[in-house]
Amino acid sequence: MLIGLDCAEPSLVLERWRDELPTISGLMERGSYGRLTSVIPPITVPAWSCMMSSKTPGDLGVYGFRNRSDHTYDGGFIAMSTAIKEPRLWDYVTRAGGSSIVLSVPGCYPPKPLNGVMVGCFLTPSLDSKYTYPSALKDEIAEVVGEYLFDTKDFRTDDKEYLLRQVYEMTDRRFALAEHLLATKPWSLFAMVEMGPDRMHHGFWKYMDPEHRKHEPGNPYESAILDYHRHLDGLIGKLLEHADDDTVVFVCSDHGAKRLDGGIRINEWLRREGLLATLAEPNGVSSLRDVGVDWPRTTAWGEGGYYARVFLNVAGREPEGTIPPDEYEVVRDDLAARIAAIPDDAGDPIPTAVYKPEELYGEPQGVAPDLIVVFGDLLWRSVGTIGGDEGIQTLENDTGPDDANHAQDGLYVMAGSGIGATGRNDAHLLDIAPTVLELLDIEEPGGMRGASLLSAGR
Repeated sequence: MLIGLDCAEPSLVLERWRDELPTISGLMERGSYGRLTSVIPPITVPAWSCMMSSKTPGDLGVYGFRNRSDHTYDGGFIAMSTAIKEPRLWDYVTRAGGSSIVLSVPGCYPPKPLNGVMVGCFLTPSLDSKYTYPSALKDEIAEVVGEYLFDTKDFRTDDKEYLLRQVYEMTDRRFALAEHLLATKPWSLFAMVEMGPDRMHHGFWKYMDPEHRKHEPGNPYESAILDYHRHLDGLIGKLLEHADDDTVVFVCSDHGAKRLDGGIRINEWLRREGLLATLAEPNGVSSLRDVGVDWPRTTAWGEGGYYARVFLNVAGREPEGTIPPDEYEVVRDDLAARIAAIPDDAGDPIPTAVYKPEELYGEPQGVAPDLIVVFGDLLWRSVGTIGGDEGIQTLENDTGPDDANHAQDGLYVMAGSGIGATGRNDAHLLDIAPTVLELLDIEEPGGMRGASLLSAGR
């Protein structure tokens, strides 16, 4: 039984709030737990698919929600289930003759056939879409929970009461459906993901964290995130009633969360450095789509997000490339060093890490970014806008109010049949799938990147 909590933060769940969460702390006392180092980038898409396949983003060729499909300037794809070519846990269970319940695990829309049932993830466009396998399950869901909520309708909003209602309704309906499926469908693997912790962190972190630069002591939402976690812990307790003595239970997250100090406007920086040229002068804060890119005069461009993806405009690779292929590495190294030196809004250095994809993944599949940039140890995010009166640094997010960024470490708790009370043992996200396969007595295929947590010495 794998209960995924998107963005659950180990310093809160495993440490600060442990005594407030009796269900999770009970599992911790009976089993193994620790930080679960995520992949780079530590974001929902692709991290859950990496966890379920024990493959890196480079193996999957998926580097985020939106990806380049080729080296043109406008070819791209959204990372739906069709983008994931590697088998995931339920595929192995199906091949071994077992059955699975897969509920809202990111990377599962549109659903693919399996021995069992599958409900689409937060990328499902609407209830009108074909979001279940088998298709008849759709009517059953409507009878059980009414309107199933794949995600909150708008988690980057200033209407916090609306956001709270949305998150609680979404979570309650997901867990009600989970209980129904556990009670009525056969399963050797149950895997679900709840998006609520992620939405709460992005929406309410500044109200909780005194170190957040926008924190106001005594605000009415100081305990909102803790209250939600208490509620979630109670719902998990109800799911455990469906676990018998032979069941191993995992509670895990794909990444953690931390306060967001600000954003680095990567495209504005590139523009001011003379590396990105636009067809028109920005009229206030604009996107590259608004003004157009003058490709024959452009060396590099980037994308906003929890991390920055920077692409180089290489002659013979991009349609109007400007960088001679034999100068590619020199240009890339120089650009990496200059990006790493971008300071915060006070002019102080921030610990920015700039990676080449081949350093992270070996031979990355698909069209990987030329540089992967993690600003300020994830206390800063990437913002893609250009123009306006703001400088390179901004305290506002370009996609709406956001209090938190992702942290590199998620968490895991593992307890149940055959799992000793081994206490804290930190692990890697890629270790989860090999562990589950060993517990299910399914032979691990070659090529998995992680190692079972049950192995000697782990």
